[in-house]
Amino acid sequence: MRRVKQIRRERERARTDRPDLDAVLDAAAVGTLATVVDGQPWVVPMLYARDGDRIILHGSTGAGALRHVAAGAPAALCVTLLDGIVVADTLFDSTANYRSAVVRGHLTVIDPAEAGYALDLMSDALIPGRSAEVRSSTKKELSATLALALPIEPDGWTVKVRDAPPSPPDDAADSGGWAGVVPLRTVAGDPIPAPWVNADIQAPESVHRLVGRTAVTP
Repeated sequence: MRRVKQIRRERERARTDRPDLDAVLDAAAVGTLATVVDGQPWVVPMLYARDGDRIILHGSTGAGALRHVAAGAPAALCVTLLDGIVVADTLFDSTANYRSAVVRGHLTVIDPAEAGYALDLMSDALIPGRSAEVRSSTKKELSATLALALPIEPDGWTVKVRDAPPSPPDDAADSGGWAGVVPLRTVAGDPIPAPWVNADIQAPESVHRLVGRTAVTP
């Protein structure tokens, strides 16, 4: 796969240090995986987790497009975090504060002996500590799951970030009104038990730790 081109528009928003990429990837839980299958574009949102220099994803072994990327088709994973609505003096200058990352490469199938670790990693990324509270995945469950890894190569990613107020108006006629930023965030709310759970059964510690946690933090 060719080297990812440098960001040419709005270069001041580009981030080129690896910790910037890790920060964006670690702040989100869902990315959009894209590839081409039989000449047609294919894109799907997927849960993921970063594991050092690779990104772990998983899905059903029956998913045709996942088998396609598992066989070596190039793919790209896009992650976007919307951090705020930027309200400017004009519609033209109104925008959004955001963090985004795109990682390109070829996915590899995770060895079956490591698949259990990969699924635990993904679970704990979404619900920290959950894997220690439940049984391990069974052989049947693992055999029905396709665990994949997207390597993070030095020249295979880009990051863009906007974290700023609106620009001052160029035309004095546009000034005088309110302008600023409306911050956005996602916060874990109170857990809702499943209908079949007895009222006297308490949520586990991993769930209690989630309550009130901000999932997206600028």
